[in-house]
Amino acid sequence: MNKEMCKEFKSVREWISDELKDKESYEIKDDKFLNDYCDNKRCENDFDLISAGCLYLLDQFYSDSGVLPSPSKSNPYIVDYILIWLSYMLNLKKSEENIIDTFYNNYINTCGKYKTEKSEFNYHDHDNYKGLIDKRKEFLYMDRNIVTKFYEAFKSLCNLYNELDYEKKNCENYLDDNNEFFNKYEELKKDTSNTGNGSYNKLLSTLSTDYNDFKKECKDILSSLSAKTKEKPGQYIDGLGQGVDSFEQGVDSFEQGVDSFEQGVDSFEQGVDNPDIASSSSSIVSKIIPVLLIFGAISIFLGISYKYSLFGFRKRVQKHLREKLKK
Repeated sequence: MNKEMCKEFKSVREWISDELKDKESYEIKDDKFLNDYCDNKRCENDFDLISAGCLYLLDQFYSDSGVLPSPSKSNPYIVDYILIWLSYMLNLKKSEENIIDTFYNNYINTCGKYKTEKSEFNYHDHDNYKGLIDKRKEFLYMDRNIVTKFYEAFKSLCNLYNELDYEKKNCENYLDDNNEFFNKYEELKKDTSNTGNGSYNKLLSTLSTDYNDFKKECKDILSSLSAKTKEKPGQYIDGLGQGVDSFEQGVDSFEQGVDSFEQGVDSFEQGVDNPDIASSSSSIVSKIIPVLLIFGAISIFLGISYKYSLFGFRKRVQKHLREKLKK
């Protein structure tokens, strides 16, 4: 399992929902892509649409025109997930008892798209999608309640993979087994009524392997982030350190401005050397200088206070980062 695989399943869910509309009919959100997999480029009914979704997934993972590199080469059990999705979708409606048989006979067993030979299967013991499905057909006929639980677990695992694109820095949150998938997996694992069910155990094993692969990918991401942080220690968490540096530079500039202002006051005092205006100037200066000096002293005090407060904050950020790296 990988992100590309999960994105394709998500795309199919966005075209045909995995929840019934008004608990009675399938909700078709976008049939533009699905129509390409129906006869005459037009899907006429719900079975047509579900079959189109199945064929789309098979093409994406097993055809040279699909996702590259093909996820099926690293995970040959992707077809199991496709069949779980197919069985789940067909069983959303409870109107027919033999709905799986009806679909298999009318589509997989007769539709040309399932029976067309695929050059990609030259090195396998089947040469088309029907042959691929027939080897794993047992998953289509599992109890509908079990299928629902496996589908929900698979979907929650895929959600973790899909979220990985946007929350790489929060990846460690997924490593403590405190997530929806793990809870659903544990529920399946503890169900002793299916201990001797071969198909059940195969799916449990596949889910476990894919979850461990996900956790390994998370650890690799965290290791990569830690290595980058060590290479550039001046760049702190989420750019916070850069903001502190910029603010300190602003405080330094402010202090320099105060120094320039004081120099201006000194020049003013020196410039008042005309005897005619010395008396009045002296009076003005005697009133202004204390005010200016008080203002300057307060400004310098505040600037230095801010600077050293930020210095201490910066040290705390660095200490926090070092502690995170040691874990």
